[in-house]
Amino acid sequence: MISLRNIFTLGIFFVMSTYSIHGQKKKPNILLICIDDLRPELASFGASYVKSPNIDQLAKEGRAFQNHYVNAPSCGPSRYTLLTGIYGPPQNNALFLRAKKLENNPKSVMPSMPEWFKKNGYTTVSVGKVSHHPGGRGGADWNDDHVIEMPNAWDKHLMPVAEWQHPRGGMHGLANGEIRTKSGNMDVFQTVEGPDTIYPDGHITNEALNQLDDLTSNKKPFFLAVGIIKPHLPFGAPKKYYDLYDGVKLPELKNTDKPKGITTWHSSGEFMKYNRWGKNPNEDKEFALEVRKHYAACVSYADEQVGRILQKLKETGADKNTVIVLWGDHGWNLGEHAIWGKHNLFEQGLHSPLIISYPTLKKKGKSTNAIVETVDIFPTLCDLVDVEIPAFAKGTSLKRLLKNNKKAGHLAVAYNGKAQTLRTDTYRLIAHKKGSFELYNHLKDPLEMNNIAESNPEVVQKLNLLLKEKLK
Repeated sequence: MISLRNIFTLGIFFVMSTYSIHGQKKKPNILLICIDDLRPELASFGASYVKSPNIDQLAKEGRAFQNHYVNAPSCGPSRYTLLTGIYGPPQNNALFLRAKKLENNPKSVMPSMPEWFKKNGYTTVSVGKVSHHPGGRGGADWNDDHVIEMPNAWDKHLMPVAEWQHPRGGMHGLANGEIRTKSGNMDVFQTVEGPDTIYPDGHITNEALNQLDDLTSNKKPFFLAVGIIKPHLPFGAPKKYYDLYDGVKLPELKNTDKPKGITTWHSSGEFMKYNRWGKNPNEDKEFALEVRKHYAACVSYADEQVGRILQKLKETGADKNTVIVLWGDHGWNLGEHAIWGKHNLFEQGLHSPLIISYPTLKKKGKSTNAIVETVDIFPTLCDLVDVEIPAFAKGTSLKRLLKNNKKAGHLAVAYNGKAQTLRTDTYRLIAHKKGSFELYNHLKDPLEMNNIAESNPEVVQKLNLLLKEKLK
């Protein structure tokens, strides 16, 4: 039994832990949780059939941004924007390109977000998939210490590989150490009996807990980024998470037709190259439903890892002085527009969850419908912990929306290699490099099924000018 004296002593420890050795108040810590391929398939974002209790609890304690959009529908360029605060190239190797530029001309490259916080007195640690490569290294197996994805960024950049041998193996790993060699020989989804550690994210989370123990015993504030891989392909999770969806009815999709004309539709090559047992989800409704259930199981598996991390933060007492950000790196089409994957500029490819929580937040649990974008996260974190916002950061601090969830948002842009897009409260404009346009009225056509660009040339012209201005 814990005595009153022990409780008092613990309380004093938690209070004193927020102060530096000089007696000044310690700056708030930052915990950034990145989840790969996570669309807003969460109960707190309207998907009531999904079992995501830990992320939903974070939303109740924080602010959920219901209309957050990433700046690129692929892992590499989206994470580039998150970690640099600027719009970047659309390639998946965007951060490696930045590293090469830094090597050749150091003065031409601005500090990354973790480097900026390191310069401002933070210990910076990354675990799992935070940049494009889990562990933040290049080379054949993504473990070459001479090829760093983000130089000068992290005091530690860790990727536990366990039986998956190397970070490349862990990235697309299935149960019990199965590594992708040829995609066609690996099942597109899987469910296996066992603990969370039969898949890589269980080990990533265990390492994150170890790092929290170390960081919370340190006098310096910390910036800890944890990257959870699931629900990235292939969709593998312990069976207990798939069993959560036994008998659960998923809503029927309404916009499953391949769009006509020039669009950012693609043939779902990343998905289709896996072993699908000869089935195509665009033609087989039962198989499509199975794919969606396995995706949901992976979301629930990722949610459990989030819960373990947040529980550990509370056990250390550091939750009393920590800003928490949960971020999905882009959306993911589950059959909408006949796409099974990302890489497109439709709503589902760009819409992802964002939750920000901290102890002094007012109106906890109140969502905001304001449009925001990933590039806003860097200046927001600076603003919340009283670190100077760098002049080069392109985003807008969301502190005003954290103070008042009814405040207005702003325009959101995104891009891939072939087109750029602008999202407003009313419209989505997609401007193709070859000169054609798509325009969707979200008030009348939220599923983006009716391209009205030809009949609205003035709207297209106005929005295209705004798009170009924002991306300058």
